Order: sequence, then C-alpha cells, then structure tokens
Amino acid sequence: MAGVGLLLGLPFALRAASEFLLPVTAAMVIAIALVPLLEWLERRRVPSGIAAFLCLFFFLVIANAALASIVVPATEWFQALPQRIPQIQANLAPVIDFYSNLQKFVDDTVQMLAKGPVAAAQASAVQAPSSIMDYVSSAPHAAIQLFFGILVVYFFLCGWTRLRERTITSRGSFGGALATARVIQDVVDSTSAYLGTITLINVTLGLLVSAALWLIGMPSPLMWGGIVALLNYIPYIGPILAAILLALGGLMTFSDVWLALTPAAIQIGLHVVEANAVTPAILGKRLTINPLLILLSLSFWGWVWGTPGALLAVPLLIIIQTIAGAAGKPDIAGFLFEEGTLVAGSPDPGDPDD
Repeated sequence: MAGVGLLLGLPFALRAASEFLLPVTAAMVIAIALVPLLEWLERRRVPSGIAAFLCLFFFLVIANAALASIVVPATEWFQALPQRIPQIQANLAPVIDFYSNLQKFVDDTVQMLAKGPVAAAQASAVQAPSSIMDYVSSAPHAAIQLFFGILVVYFFLCGWTRLRERTITSRGSFGGALATARVIQDVVDSTSAYLGTITLINVTLGLLVSAALWLIGMPSPLMWGGIVALLNYIPYIGPILAAILLALGGLMTFSDVWLALTPAAIQIGLHVVEANAVTPAILGKRLTINPLLILLSLSFWGWVWGTPGALLAVPLLIIIQTIAGAAGKPDIAGFLFEEGTLVAGSPDPGDPDD
C-alpha cells in the first residue's frame, strides 16, 4: 500500500517541486550526455576540473549560438505578425469561404430536419495574455535556475570519475561491483549515443529545411531550420507544431496560398524521410524504443513539466529503461499471490515440501 501511495503521489510531487527538480534533471541529462567527451579529455591527461569546464564551455557555446539564430529573427517575425494578419486572411479567404459555405449548408440541413432554429455556438472566452511585467519580474528567477543548472553540470562532470569509482567499490561483492559498473556504463552509452545521434540528425534536417526555404525565397531560413531542429526533439508533436509554424510563416510571406504552404510541405516531406528511413537506419535496433512507451513518457513528462519535460521525455525514458533492465522486472504475480498458486496441478500431500 505504501508503494501504491508513493506511485500515485510521485507525479504531483514532481509538479510541485518543478522549480528545483526540472533544472536538476535537465542538468543531469546534459551532464550524462557530456561524459564521453569528459572521459576523452581525461584519457589525454587533462585534469578533471579543466576537462569539466571545457565540456561545459563547448555545450554553452553551441546552445547559445543555436538559440541566438532562432530567438533574434523570431522576435522580428512576432513583431511583424499584426501587420501581416490582413495578408494571412487574404491567403486563407478561399478556405474560409469554403468552410463558411459548408457550415451554412449544414445549418440549413439541420434546420430542415429539426424544424427549428439551430442553437448558436457559444464563443469561448479567451483570456488576455499577461502583462509583460510578469515576464520581466520572472527573469531573475529564470536566470538563477539557469545558473544553478550550469553549476550542477560542472560539479557533476568534475566529480564524475571519483563518484563512479566510489559507487563501484562500495559494492559488497565482485559480482555486484561488476553489475554496477555495467549499469553505469550502459546508462552513459545509451543516453549519450541517443542524444548525440538525434542531435546530428536534427541539425542535418534543420540545414536541409533551411536550404530548401532559401531556394524558394523564404526570409530567415536559418531561423526556421533551427525551429525545425529544436522541435524535432519532441516526438510526434514537435514536427506537427513545426509544420503549423511554417505554414503560418508562409502565409505571412507569400501572396499565393499554394506557395505559402510550400514551406510546411517541405518540412513534412523531409520529416517523413527522416523518421521512416534515416533515423531507424542510424539508430538501429539497439536504441529502438516502443512507440507506445514514447507516447506515455511524452504525455507524462509534458504534463508534469510542460515543454521542457517533453524535451526530456525520451532521454529520461532511456535512462529509466536501462536501469530497470539491469535491476530486473518485479514479480508482481508473486507478490499478489503466494508462490505456486498459479502453477498447474495440485500439490502432492505426501511431499513434505508441499
């Protein structure tokens, strides 16, 4: 009963402590992914502190360059959105007219069948966005969380070698030490291999989308490629959201509706090839994950921690699967029923063991 209560209360505890657990978890996942680079530097006699600093510096440079290529142009697009709304409406006018006529036909049919007026649909109230002061006031808090996460990554990498050795040597037997070392290595290898491979695939996908958008004259192609690469970390939902954003950007840019939908069509086509041919061929069977487990993990961590949780869903699933695979599956039937209850045949009364 205590285990059931812990299982039911854990998601709400994770949500309540998100301000602490989210940056810690994200920092731990990033640090685990950087461990191979750390070990490569340490094998070349680089001190642990300097090696950890170089790994962290490398990650921050890449992350800041990627974010700068997305955030700065995206700000200009959002500022231009109010002026581009008439053009979007003009591009969507045929579609809007079609659905308006379809709705009118449906309403007339319902009125004819029911011989009464059709109930008017109630407009859903949309809450006005919060003041910009809310975001400004929360900026110091976000900066503190970011700085805390960076410190966690650095000190985790700095003490990784000693922590691993202490964990392995603390086992009471040689078999236990060997199993612990294998679990640690499997977690590092699986997480770093997945994140490294997916990052390479996503960056390549983003560059291909950028090149295609540049060829058709789409402004800020690198920004759109970066958005596609970033959202592609979120399985299933991310590519759909990227296609919607590209469709919106195309409607803001081009006057012809078919040309406006071309950026989204390009992204969808490249994503179909990537998801069905490139990624399975590169990752192989070793890192293949059940799609149902990915959906459940995406739903759970997205509900617990929002968009950052959705980005962490697959790496956390890999870590949990690796540890659970090494620990073994719990004997639920043996716990609920006495041993031998589900065994076919009846016990022998003459056998003292029965």
